[in-house]
Amino acid sequence: MILTTAQAAVHTAAQAAQQQAAQGPGFLSPTGVEIAFLLVGLVTLGAAVVTVTTRQLVHAALWLVVALGGLAVEYLLLTAEFIAWVQVLIYVGSVVVLLLFGLMLTKAPIGRSPDTDSANRPVALAVALAAAAALVWVVVDAFRTTWIDLDGAVQGSTEVTGSILFRHWVLPFEALSVLLLAALVGAIVLSRKKKEGER
Repeated sequence: MILTTAQAAVHTAAQAAQQQAAQGPGFLSPTGVEIAFLLVGLVTLGAAVVTVTTRQLVHAALWLVVALGGLAVEYLLLTAEFIAWVQVLIYVGSVVVLLLFGLMLTKAPIGRSPDTDSANRPVALAVALAAAAALVWVVVDAFRTTWIDLDGAVQGSTEVTGSILFRHWVLPFEALSVLLLAALVGAIVLSRKKKEGER
């Protein structure tokens, strides 16, 4: 009787171990990809904080490159290769170049700029926290009941991304293009006004 009970206990423990092994690593045993994702996320967060707190405009643009590059690495770790390369080509390769071009056209100071600091930091921090809370709430509410179809096309692939982009996000994408064009035109206008003032 005792032998049968011991055999049943050993069999139950073996089944539990098999089930745990089938489920994969848990929260307390992260994989190498998860650790890399966390480390790159911390570097990206730090670069973003330095971007908005530095008093040197050129340094802010360069730290923005680090932050956007970190996001591209995060996309790669999530196996969304197409979105990662779009992030590098469009944001790192185009938007940051446009920002640097605007800084050069307006002859922004290379060193510390007193114009980049103001007494409105508490208000800006409150607005940033409110915007972050609203964005988190919207994303959680929008994707709470969303399920990924594992049998369909790979999420993050060119087919899925193109379908979503040109079906649901065409207007915001075009609005962003117009906004960047307006920023470039504004930089050119400001540079022409400065040249006329010098004359």
